Amino acid sequence: MNGTARIAELYRYPMKGMSPEPLDEAALAPRECIAWDRAFAIENGSADFDPDAPKHFPKIKFLMLMKNERLARLHSRFDERTAEFSISEDGREHVSGNLMTPEGRGRIEAFLAAYMKTDLRGAPRIVHAPGFTLSDAPAKLVSIINLASIEALEAEIGRKVDPLRFRANVYVEGLEPWADHEWVGRHLHLGSARLKGVHLIQRCAATNVDPVTAERDMEIPATLQRRWASMDLGLYAEVREGGTIRPGDRLELA
Repeated sequence: MNGTARIAELYRYPMKGMSPEPLDEAALAPRECIAWDRAFAIENGSADFDPDAPKHFPKIKFLMLMKNERLARLHSRFDERTAEFSISEDGREHVSGNLMTPEGRGRIEAFLAAYMKTDLRGAPRIVHAPGFTLSDAPAKLVSIINLASIEALEAEIGRKVDPLRFRANVYVEGLEPWADHEWVGRHLHLGSARLKGVHLIQRCAATNVDPVTAERDMEIPATLQRRWASMDLGLYAEVREGGTIRPGDRLELA
Protein backbone atom coordinates (compact mmCIF):
# COMPACT_ATOMS: atom_id res chain seq x y z
CA MET A 1 0.00 0.00 0.00
CA ASN A 2 1.45 3.37 -1.04
CA GLY A 3 0.00 5.52 1.73
CA THR A 4 -2.63 7.25 -0.41
CA ALA A 5 -5.43 4.77 0.21
CA ARG A 6 -8.46 6.46 1.70
CA ILE A 7 -12.20 6.22 2.14
CA ALA A 8 -14.00 7.66 -0.88
CA GLU A 9 -17.62 7.12 0.19
CA LEU A 10 -19.71 5.67 3.02
CA TYR A 11 -23.20 4.15 2.83
CA ARG A 12 -25.76 2.29 4.85
CA TYR A 13 -28.90 0.43 3.73
CA PRO A 14 -31.59 0.72 6.41
CA MET A 15 -34.05 -1.49 4.47
CA LYS A 16 -32.53 -4.59 2.93
CA GLY A 17 -32.85 -4.51 -0.86
CA MET A 18 -33.70 -0.82 -1.07
CA SER A 19 -31.70 2.28 -1.87
CA PRO A 20 -28.44 3.31 -0.18
CA GLU A 21 -28.03 6.31 2.10
CA PRO A 22 -24.75 8.23 1.85
CA LEU A 23 -23.12 9.06 5.17
CA ASP A 24 -20.86 11.94 6.18
CA GLU A 25 -19.50 9.80 9.00
CA ALA A 26 -20.15 6.53 10.79
CA ALA A 27 -19.38 5.57 14.37
CA LEU A 28 -18.15 1.98 14.46
CA ALA A 29 -18.44 -0.15 17.59
CA PRO A 30 -16.58 -3.43 18.19
CA ARG A 31 -18.26 -6.41 16.52
CA GLU A 32 -21.13 -4.25 15.28
CA CYS A 33 -22.15 -3.13 11.82
CA ILE A 34 -22.83 0.48 10.85
CA ALA A 35 -25.84 1.69 12.83
CA TRP A 36 -29.16 0.93 11.08
CA ASP A 37 -27.47 -0.95 8.25
CA ARG A 38 -29.89 -3.67 7.08
CA ALA A 39 -31.90 -3.07 10.25
CA PHE A 40 -35.15 -3.81 8.38
CA ALA A 41 -36.14 -6.27 5.69
CA ILE A 42 -39.30 -7.25 3.81
CA GLU A 43 -40.36 -10.85 4.19
CA ASN A 44 -41.62 -12.28 0.93
CA GLY A 45 -44.13 -14.94 1.88
CA SER A 46 -43.72 -17.03 5.03
CA ALA A 47 -43.88 -14.82 8.14
CA ASP A 48 -41.58 -16.81 10.40
CA PHE A 49 -39.01 -14.19 11.41
CA ASP A 50 -39.39 -13.80 15.17
CA PRO A 51 -38.19 -10.39 16.45
CA ASP A 52 -38.03 -11.81 19.98
CA ALA A 53 -35.69 -14.61 18.88
CA PRO A 54 -34.10 -13.35 15.65
CA LYS A 55 -31.96 -15.64 13.55
CA HIS A 56 -30.21 -15.42 10.23
CA PHE A 57 -32.15 -16.43 7.13
CA PRO A 58 -30.93 -16.76 3.53
CA LYS A 59 -31.58 -13.62 1.51
CA ILE A 60 -34.05 -15.45 -0.74
CA LYS A 61 -36.57 -15.17 2.12
CA PHE A 62 -36.75 -11.40 1.63
CA LEU A 63 -37.43 -9.02 -1.23
CA MET A 64 -34.00 -8.30 -2.71
CA LEU A 65 -32.37 -7.17 -5.94
CA MET A 66 -31.07 -10.60 -6.92
CA LYS A 67 -34.65 -11.63 -7.75
CA ASN A 68 -36.70 -8.44 -7.43
CA GLU A 69 -34.95 -5.83 -9.56
CA ARG A 70 -38.02 -3.57 -9.64
CA LEU A 71 -36.98 -2.42 -6.15
CA ALA A 72 -34.13 -0.46 -7.76
CA ARG A 73 -36.65 1.99 -9.24
CA LEU A 74 -37.61 3.12 -5.75
CA HIS A 75 -35.78 5.67 -3.63
CA SER A 76 -36.10 5.29 0.13
CA ARG A 77 -35.19 7.55 3.03
CA PHE A 78 -34.95 6.72 6.72
CA ASP A 79 -34.84 9.18 9.61
CA GLU A 80 -33.23 7.41 12.54
CA ARG A 81 -34.49 10.04 14.99
CA THR A 82 -38.15 9.44 14.20
CA ALA A 83 -38.01 6.01 12.46
CA GLU A 84 -39.93 7.58 9.57
CA PHE A 85 -39.37 5.74 6.30
CA SER A 86 -40.46 7.06 2.92
CA ILE A 87 -40.50 5.59 -0.58
CA SER A 88 -40.51 7.71 -3.73
CA GLU A 89 -40.12 7.14 -7.44
CA ASP A 90 -39.01 9.69 -10.02
CA GLY A 91 -39.17 12.42 -7.38
CA ARG A 92 -42.75 11.62 -6.30
CA GLU A 93 -43.39 10.21 -2.85
CA HIS A 94 -45.53 7.09 -2.81
CA VAL A 95 -45.77 6.36 0.91
CA SER A 96 -44.23 7.06 4.30
CA GLY A 97 -44.64 5.59 7.74
CA ASN A 98 -43.01 5.01 11.10
CA LEU A 99 -41.23 1.66 10.95
CA MET A 100 -41.59 1.22 14.71
CA THR A 101 -45.39 1.29 14.65
CA PRO A 102 -47.83 -1.27 13.20
CA GLU A 103 -49.70 1.53 11.44
CA GLY A 104 -46.59 2.92 9.78
CA ARG A 105 -45.37 -0.51 8.68
CA GLY A 106 -48.85 -1.33 7.46
CA ARG A 107 -48.93 1.66 5.11
CA ILE A 108 -45.59 0.70 3.59
CA GLU A 109 -46.53 -2.98 3.36
CA ALA A 110 -49.76 -2.06 1.54
CA PHE A 111 -47.81 -0.04 -1.02
CA LEU A 112 -45.32 -2.87 -1.54
CA ALA A 113 -48.13 -5.42 -1.88
CA ALA A 114 -49.41 -3.47 -4.88
CA TYR A 115 -46.09 -2.35 -6.34
CA MET A 116 -44.36 -5.74 -6.08
CA LYS A 117 -47.43 -7.94 -6.60
CA THR A 118 -45.95 -9.99 -9.43
CA ASP A 119 -42.91 -10.85 -7.30
CA LEU A 120 -44.68 -11.81 -4.09
CA ARG A 121 -45.13 -15.29 -2.64
CA GLY A 122 -47.46 -13.93 0.02
CA ALA A 123 -48.20 -10.75 1.93
CA PRO A 124 -45.05 -8.65 2.43
CA ARG A 125 -44.08 -8.08 6.07
CA ILE A 126 -41.48 -5.59 7.34
CA VAL A 127 -39.34 -7.19 10.04
CA HIS A 128 -36.90 -5.77 12.57
CA ALA A 129 -35.26 -6.84 15.80
CA PRO A 130 -33.33 -4.27 17.88
CA GLY A 131 -29.59 -4.86 17.64
CA PHE A 132 -29.96 -7.49 14.89
CA THR A 133 -28.75 -7.10 11.30
CA LEU A 134 -30.57 -8.63 8.34
CA SER A 135 -27.46 -8.61 6.17
CA ASP A 136 -26.58 -11.42 3.77
CA ALA A 137 -23.76 -12.27 6.18
CA PRO A 138 -24.83 -13.86 9.47
CA ALA A 139 -22.26 -11.88 11.48
CA LYS A 140 -22.18 -8.13 12.07
CA LEU A 141 -19.64 -6.96 9.52
CA VAL A 142 -18.67 -3.94 7.44
CA SER A 143 -18.39 -4.41 3.68
CA ILE A 144 -15.50 -2.80 1.82
CA ILE A 145 -15.13 -2.28 -1.94
CA ASN A 146 -11.87 -1.36 -3.65
CA LEU A 147 -12.76 1.07 -6.43
CA ALA A 148 -9.66 0.01 -8.39
CA SER A 149 -11.12 -3.50 -8.68
CA ILE A 150 -14.26 -2.01 -10.20
CA GLU A 151 -12.07 -0.11 -12.68
CA ALA A 152 -10.44 -3.42 -13.65
CA LEU A 153 -13.89 -4.91 -14.13
CA GLU A 154 -14.89 -1.92 -16.29
CA ALA A 155 -11.87 -2.50 -18.52
CA GLU A 156 -12.92 -6.12 -18.97
CA ILE A 157 -16.58 -5.32 -19.69
CA GLY A 158 -15.86 -2.21 -21.75
CA ARG A 159 -18.52 -0.17 -19.94
CA LYS A 160 -18.86 2.01 -16.86
CA VAL A 161 -19.87 0.03 -13.78
CA ASP A 162 -21.72 1.95 -11.08
CA PRO A 163 -20.01 1.09 -7.76
CA LEU A 164 -23.41 1.12 -6.05
CA ARG A 165 -24.19 -2.17 -7.78
CA PHE A 166 -22.08 -3.72 -5.02
CA ARG A 167 -24.06 -2.19 -2.13
CA ALA A 168 -21.02 -1.76 0.11
CA ASN A 169 -20.63 0.29 3.28
CA VAL A 170 -17.11 1.57 2.57
CA TYR A 171 -15.68 2.40 -0.85
CA VAL A 172 -11.91 2.93 -0.86
CA GLU A 173 -9.58 4.43 -3.44
CA GLY A 174 -5.82 4.66 -3.91
CA LEU A 175 -5.20 0.89 -4.02
CA GLU A 176 -4.11 -1.57 -6.65
CA PRO A 177 -6.91 -3.71 -8.07
CA TRP A 178 -7.77 -6.68 -5.83
CA ALA A 179 -5.34 -5.54 -3.10
CA ASP A 180 -8.08 -5.98 -0.51
CA HIS A 181 -8.34 -9.66 -1.41
CA GLU A 182 -5.05 -10.13 0.43
CA TRP A 183 -6.43 -8.76 3.68
CA VAL A 184 -8.31 -11.78 5.02
CA GLY A 185 -6.91 -12.22 8.52
CA ARG A 186 -5.13 -8.84 8.38
CA HIS A 187 -5.86 -5.80 10.54
CA LEU A 188 -6.50 -2.41 9.02
CA HIS A 189 -7.06 1.09 10.32
CA LEU A 190 -9.94 3.15 8.94
CA GLY A 191 -10.01 6.57 10.52
CA SER A 192 -9.84 5.97 14.25
CA ALA A 193 -11.27 2.43 14.00
CA ARG A 194 -9.43 -0.87 13.63
CA LEU A 195 -10.94 -3.74 11.66
CA LYS A 196 -9.95 -7.25 10.70
CA GLY A 197 -10.57 -8.77 7.28
CA VAL A 198 -12.86 -11.79 7.67
CA HIS A 199 -13.73 -13.12 4.21
CA LEU A 200 -14.17 -12.08 0.61
CA ILE A 201 -17.60 -11.23 -0.80
CA GLN A 202 -18.93 -13.53 -3.48
CA ARG A 203 -21.04 -11.55 -5.89
CA CYS A 204 -24.54 -12.61 -6.91
CA ALA A 205 -26.95 -11.62 -9.67
CA ALA A 206 -27.97 -8.47 -7.75
CA THR A 207 -24.88 -6.80 -9.24
CA ASN A 208 -26.33 -7.32 -12.72
CA VAL A 209 -29.06 -4.78 -11.92
CA ASP A 210 -28.47 -1.13 -12.77
CA PRO A 211 -29.19 0.75 -9.50
CA VAL A 212 -30.75 3.66 -11.41
CA THR A 213 -32.73 2.09 -14.25
CA ALA A 214 -33.47 -1.30 -12.58
CA GLU A 215 -32.46 -3.02 -15.84
CA ARG A 216 -30.53 -6.30 -15.80
CA ASP A 217 -27.89 -5.13 -18.22
CA MET A 218 -24.64 -6.84 -17.17
CA GLU A 219 -23.33 -10.28 -16.25
CA ILE A 220 -20.93 -9.35 -13.49
CA PRO A 221 -20.59 -12.66 -11.59
CA ALA A 222 -20.11 -14.52 -14.89
CA THR A 223 -17.52 -11.96 -16.01
CA LEU A 224 -15.61 -12.24 -12.74
CA GLN A 225 -15.62 -16.03 -12.99
CA ARG A 226 -14.53 -16.08 -16.63
CA ARG A 227 -11.73 -13.49 -16.26
CA TRP A 228 -10.48 -14.06 -12.70
CA ALA A 229 -11.75 -17.59 -11.93
CA SER A 230 -13.69 -16.30 -8.94
CA MET A 231 -16.91 -14.42 -8.31
CA ASP A 232 -15.37 -12.54 -5.37
CA LEU A 233 -15.15 -8.75 -5.32
CA GLY A 234 -14.81 -6.93 -2.01
CA LEU A 235 -14.10 -7.75 1.61
CA TYR A 236 -16.13 -8.23 4.76
CA ALA A 237 -14.35 -6.90 7.85
CA GLU A 238 -15.14 -7.08 11.55
CA VAL A 239 -14.71 -4.01 13.75
CA ARG A 240 -12.19 -4.80 16.49
CA GLU A 241 -11.66 -1.33 17.96
CA GLY A 242 -14.35 1.31 17.66
CA GLY A 243 -13.95 4.73 16.15
CA THR A 244 -15.45 7.19 13.73
CA ILE A 245 -14.83 6.97 10.01
CA ARG A 246 -15.42 9.62 7.36
CA PRO A 247 -14.81 10.05 3.63
CA GLY A 248 -11.22 11.20 3.21
CA ASP A 249 -9.91 9.15 6.14
CA ARG A 250 -6.79 7.15 5.37
CA LEU A 251 -6.75 3.38 5.19
CA GLU A 252 -3.64 1.67 6.52
CA LEU A 253 -2.73 -1.92 7.22
CA ALA A 254 -1.80 -2.53 10.84
